[in-house]
Amino acid sequence: MTKETKGMLIGFIGVAIFSLTLPLTRIVVQEITPFYVSFGRGVIAGVCGAILLLLSKSPLPTKTQFKKLLITAFGVVYGFPIFTSLAMQTLPSAHSGIVLGILPLATSAMGAIRFRERPSFAYWVTAVCGTLLVLVYSMMDAGGLALGDIWLLLAIVTVSMSYSEGGKLAQEMGAIKVISWAMAMTLPINIPAAFLFANTALTDLSANAFIAFLYLGLFSAFIGFFFWYRGIALGGVARVGQVQLLQPFLTLIGAYFLLGEPITVLNTVFAIAVLVVVLIGRRTSIEAK
Repeated sequence: MTKETKGMLIGFIGVAIFSLTLPLTRIVVQEITPFYVSFGRGVIAGVCGAILLLLSKSPLPTKTQFKKLLITAFGVVYGFPIFTSLAMQTLPSAHSGIVLGILPLATSAMGAIRFRERPSFAYWVTAVCGTLLVLVYSMMDAGGLALGDIWLLLAIVTVSMSYSEGGKLAQEMGAIKVISWAMAMTLPINIPAAFLFANTALTDLSANAFIAFLYLGLFSAFIGFFFWYRGIALGGVARVGQVQLLQPFLTLIGAYFLLGEPITVLNTVFAIAVLVVVLIGRRTSIEAK
């Protein structure tokens, strides 16, 4: 098995974990504020990260690594959680999952610009085709962009930077240390912010909302990145980023089982089309400088 193939398989596990983020966020924001969700999940992940760093006696990051960690934290700790939580107040998670389908192209573009990866023309064709497929689906399904869609676009811009930066940094520090430091170093902000935006005690949440909140903190904000950043470190930002084209459709399945949102014929047709594009893209060449 090549490093690229292994990276894509490991990255897919991370994508599968992340695919439940939107449905579970939608469950939670029905009971607590979007900012409480965002900062609260950061606290859970940050405590876990701090414990791991202490147990492993991890050395402090270098000055250069610290700067890269700040970029990583900007998107994964704040940008994506805040903007998606705001979007989930008004948008169905299935629709939102499709809008986020353009994230692979954004991640690939960031990686190509930031780290001089050189995807072939064929790669860009498949990435653009996959992105257009999910955008066309979104327009057909919802008939246009709402305010919630704008929040999602902002989430894409911020997290694509963090995905590419964190994935590359994982080659130096290891995936677990990257996300552990990113989450732990933001605890001084997240803890007071969570208290500031708290509108109810966690013990007053319904069982479903409480479990969803724990999942967001443990898996979406922490464990999922073990696999995602490790996958990128092995296979490269552009290549592994294409696996994200599958995430919208995994989200559709999650939304169906968790929220009862229907899976339609339109969903199925576009899911198959995107799978074909991913398989074709798997055969294209990408050169890393």
